[in-house]
Amino acid sequence: MLGDVFENIIDTCNANTKTNAGDYVGEDGLLYCGKCNTKKQVEFTIFGKVRRPMCLCKCEQERLEKEEAERKKREFEEKVKRYRRLGFPESDMHKWNFENDDQSNPKLAGIMQRYVDNFLELRKQGKGLLLHGSVGTGKTYAACEAANALINKGYPVLVTNFARITNTIQGMYEGKQEYIDSLNEFQLLVLDDLGAERDSAYMQEMIYNIIDSRYRAGLPMIITTNISIEQIKKTDNMERMRIYDRILERCFPVEVTGGSRRRQIVRDNYKNMKELLGI
Repeated sequence: MLGDVFENIIDTCNANTKTNAGDYVGEDGLLYCGKCNTKKQVEFTIFGKVRRPMCLCKCEQERLEKEEAERKKREFEEKVKRYRRLGFPESDMHKWNFENDDQSNPKLAGIMQRYVDNFLELRKQGKGLLLHGSVGTGKTYAACEAANALINKGYPVLVTNFARITNTIQGMYEGKQEYIDSLNEFQLLVLDDLGAERDSAYMQEMIYNIIDSRYRAGLPMIITTNISIEQIKKTDNMERMRIYDRILERCFPVEVTGGSRRRQIVRDNYKNMKELLGI
């Protein structure tokens, strides 16, 4: 009976192996590929009987490996596209990457690149960044650079803000905590513009729940804010204190300095319009 099983396996192998014009039988009586001159047949003895099942020659094996590599590449590219759509809801921030950086702050770009380069270890430690500084200095762009680069590596990343998350939750009748927990499916969560949301007890509680969920899961965050590090470290508001304590424990503070990029863009646009209008 076992011999019949082997016979069936050999018959299946032989049926699935293609023979091509130019294939030939070698001096050993086995079939060879006419292209790469490697065996398409092997010989062994089992249960006292010589058997000659077909096998893959070198070029056929290489062809199949190439097809498999191309399939995996297509699947990875589709995954990256899907992650980018999910990661940047209703935004053109998916264009904010290292390639498009104007290098007005090369030090900051270098910090973000090294964060990406070391993300595997930082992910294990649950370590993120707190980008703090004046309005328009490029904090959000820098955070998106890292997000885009990590998405390119196949990590799911979400770039959002507390106001958007809260608006989503307020529109739900049930499953609010489940939604907050679902944010932990992202390997990195970028929370933009901490402090810009309305100042209410409800909002502070929502921010705490979001940060605490991430904190307990040991997952990294990149948070941007216009709030100074002194205000974060020395707040006397208890609601904010328990939020800031968790952020500082998990997010390394990086001060972002320099002129306002937004104002420079306004100036450039103003100059361009004057030239177009002949003013």
